[in-house]
Order: sequence, then structure tokens, then C-alpha cells
Amino acid sequence: MKYAVTGGAGFIGSHLVKKLVERGNEVIVIDNLNTGKKQNIEKISKKIDFFEVDIRDFSAIEDILKNVDGIFHQAAMASVQDSFRIPEKFHDVNVNGTENIFKIAKEFGIKVVYASSSSVYGDTSILPITESDEKRPINPYAKTKLEKDKLAEQYAKNGLKVIGLRYFNVFGPRQSKEYAGVIKLFLERIQQGLPPLVNGDGLQIRDFVYVDDAVNANILSMESDIDFEFFNIGTGTTISILDLANMIIKFSGLKIKPIHRPALSGDVRATQADITKVKTMLKWRPTTSIQDWLKSAVLDVKNNL
Repeated sequence: MKYAVTGGAGFIGSHLVKKLVERGNEVIVIDNLNTGKKQNIEKISKKIDFFEVDIRDFSAIEDILKNVDGIFHQAAMASVQDSFRIPEKFHDVNVNGTENIFKIAKEFGIKVVYASSSSVYGDTSILPITESDEKRPINPYAKTKLEKDKLAEQYAKNGLKVIGLRYFNVFGPRQSKEYAGVIKLFLERIQQGLPPLVNGDGLQIRDFVYVDDAVNANILSMESDIDFEFFNIGTGTTISILDLANMIIKFSGLKIKPIHRPALSGDVRATQADITKVKTMLKWRPTTSIQDWLKSAVLDVKNNL
């Protein structure tokens, strides 16, 4: 099969590209390298076709995508804090860029699996969150994700095969600071022998899901006979940010304590995925716990001190 991955040099996209190549697929990568990095796909660069193109350039991506069997749309601007500063650009890239992908896919009859976000649910007191729960985004980034979901609904009614994956907090190697990078930031501090910086009281709870599990959800979605759906991609388990910081400190063996700083605006208090639907319809299961991965990640950090 021949697949295109937008944002394929980014965090989740690069892992997806690698997996698709390993499975023997032809892969086209589209990335404007705004936050993506060529080094993320350097080891497989001779096995893929790479295009440094912006998804807002309709004619360019139309020409690239016309002969593919499926599109994995991962390209987006992802920093919540930046979205407050430049909301118009976030809308242009995340919403208008996504509509370009949907238009082209509809034109050529191509299935799309795209990155949505748990941020569409906003702050909720009802946990775990199901796909049908109320959508109340609380920052400009999250609003663009909800607008993408609404576009998917519209295009699905007109025949587009499209599945939106509402990622909770994806973690793993090559994580960027832009993409919910609290783990990356904590590990960077530990590497310098410094205490993790915790925003607010640290009692915010998160559902962390491993990047390879998110990749598998993408592939299962593409290969399924499901034409239109939204799926939560999380684990159904949670950990507080403060507990996460203390866990990393414990694994490091350093005699330090987290430092608290002011809470960030647009930061939700609690997220936890109900993954009943994705387990039932796609037979998908998360396989890697954050505790196990962190233990090995901190060990790697210590070995490089």
C-alpha cells in the first residue's frame, strides 16, 4: 500500500512513518519542518519520499496525494500556550490545512485517519470521558481540534471515509516541547541534576499513552472497514503531574524536590479516557505503561550524565 503521512517528521508522525516502512508500505512524508525535524526520519530517509510542503498549499499537496491509498494526517500546530498568542495562525494551519486534506481525499476517494485531541472535551468533572461527552474546549488550540472534528463530520456525510483519533497525552522518544511535553521537560531537568518544574499545585491528572500504541491505533483505523468514527486513544488510567515528577526523581536517585510555579492558562484539570469503544470496534489495547517506560528513560538519562 502507498500511504502519505502529513507531519511525518514530527513526534507521532515519525514513529508512524517508521512503522509503515517496517510493514513494507510505500510512504510519502509531507512536513513543512516548522516543528518537525528531518533527523527524526533520517534512518529511513532512503525508503521514503519526503516533501517539504505546507498543508495550506492546496495545489502542491493535491499533486502529491492524488495516487496514495490512504492519508495519515498528523500535521498541526500543537502548543497550547502559543495558540493564545497567534490564534489566527493556529486556525489557518489546523483547520484550513485540514480542510485541504479532506477536500483532496474526497476528490480522489482516499481514506483519512487524522489526529484529533482529548482537548476538545475541555474541563470536565465526569471521568472517564466518552466520545459522546460534551465538547467544551478552553483554549484556541483545542477549539481548532473541535473544528477539525466538525469538518470530519461534514465531509463524512458527503462520502469521505475519515476516522478521528482523540489522543490523550502521548509520550515517548522524540517528544517535542510543543506536544504536551511535560515528560520531556522533566527529563531534561533531571539530566541537568535540577528539580522538575511543576505548574500550579501539580494535582492535575493526565492519561498518558505510549506513542507506539498511538501508532497502532492509526494503522488499525486505516485497515478497518469503518468509514467514519471518533476514538479516544488513552489508557483509561491516570497519574497526577506531581506524582509523575516525584516518580522521575525517585528513579533518578537525586535528593531533590519538585519546584512549583504558577499554573498555566488553558490547562485542563483532569483527563481520563474511556476506551471502551476503541477496544470493542478496533480491538486496540494500550501495551506500555508510563511507569515502565519512565524507569528505562530515566536510566538512559543517568547513563548519559
